[in-house]
Amino acid sequence: MHQNQRGEQLERKVCTVICRGDGLRAKEIAKQLDLNRNTVNHILYASPLLKELCYQDDDYRWHGIIRQDRPHLGLFEFSGYYSTVSEFLDLTEEAWLESLTKGCRRIGRSLNDTRGLLHSFRDCRGQMVRLFGDLRDMLGESCKDWEIVFEFRLKRARHVRLFADVLVITQDKVFSLEFKMKDTVDPEEVSQAAKYCPYLEIVFGPGYEVIPALVLTAAKEMFEFASIGNSDRILPVCSGDMLFNVFDEYLGFLK
Repeated sequence: MHQNQRGEQLERKVCTVICRGDGLRAKEIAKQLDLNRNTVNHILYASPLLKELCYQDDDYRWHGIIRQDRPHLGLFEFSGYYSTVSEFLDLTEEAWLESLTKGCRRIGRSLNDTRGLLHSFRDCRGQMVRLFGDLRDMLGESCKDWEIVFEFRLKRARHVRLFADVLVITQDKVFSLEFKMKDTVDPEEVSQAAKYCPYLEIVFGPGYEVIPALVLTAAKEMFEFASIGNSDRILPVCSGDMLFNVFDEYLGFLK
């Protein structure tokens, strides 16, 4: 197994044990995972992601900030905007935008090029409002209990922060949606949409399947699958008006 892959697997396991525990010392984590204590300590102190997701109290016990269960308590701390879908839909566009921009400043999300960025935020919100209108027509009100995040911060390296555009969290799936205001598929943007998956799998744990998708909001009636780099993996690419089909592909409510 590639060293990076092994490291990500260990990060995922350690994070899950911490987030499901009630304050654990490194030796207790090591015992649960049948790992060397030095290996666990290295992960805890060397992983920028785990150092952001977990903290150690004065009794040397480790705690997770984000709960790996619904509702995902602590998710707000890393989000420009976080709520249930119901709460999101109840907000006016201006109230939502005010909350999002305030949250972006709180989590260190740069708001440079404010005019273009705010335009993209509004465009993104419009697509999500339309999506939930389509979903409610098919599923009724059950999707209003899902959770939604805009601008989710991930810290993979000491000086590198990533921001996932939108997360939609169902009972057992996390849809990670990357939005672009264009109508053509760019392979680099396909790879960008996919790159958050390993980190989100650590954040949400083994109880969730992470599903990335690229949404091209200037396109019309587009729904296809694109290869991720040179790998044999694929992800869905769609226009905003076909985003409903991405959810159907993995939730299967039209079958």
